[in-house]
Amino acid sequence: AGVRRQGPGRPQVVYRLSAQGEALFPRREGEMLAELASFLLESEHPELVEEFFIARTDDKRALLAGRMKNLGASDRLNEIARSLSQDGFLAEVVRDASGRHLRLGHCPLRELVEISRLPCRAEMALVGELLGAELQRESFIPDGAPSCTYAVGAEPRPRPLTTLVSRPRRAAS
Repeated sequence: AGVRRQGPGRPQVVYRLSAQGEALFPRREGEMLAELASFLLESEHPELVEEFFIARTDDKRALLAGRMKNLGASDRLNEIARSLSQDGFLAEVVRDASGRHLRLGHCPLRELVEISRLPCRAEMALVGELLGAELQRESFIPDGAPSCTYAVGAEPRPRPLTTLVSRPRRAAS
């Protein structure tokens, strides 16, 4: 926003939408991301999608590992929930008689997850690795549940994140 002067005459008044104004307009990033993933999965280089998520996971691992270096198990889970919430997952830690659970109340990658479950596997593999615990899925948004919920086990997770295998490809609609 501001004023732009171009030659003689009155200056032009230039307007720009605020963040609140932007929120009023439809956003199509998710659909575009799903189309891109479909295209890549159906191309001669479907491994690029997996390579992207491995690189993204590596970056998140480095960031979170530094933050969590001196935290105990409970604080580690809370830090992971905070990070996931910053990514748009609306994560919360729930403790009940059956143990600890990580609940994701929103999926910012919903359109992409309909093409491939790779983002889900990558995120949860990273969470399990950072916690040193196995995660057991209890509910899943793509299956119609209101949230993705994972029971956090106490068993150590001996193997690091290595390979992520994508689901069979579906044609883009």
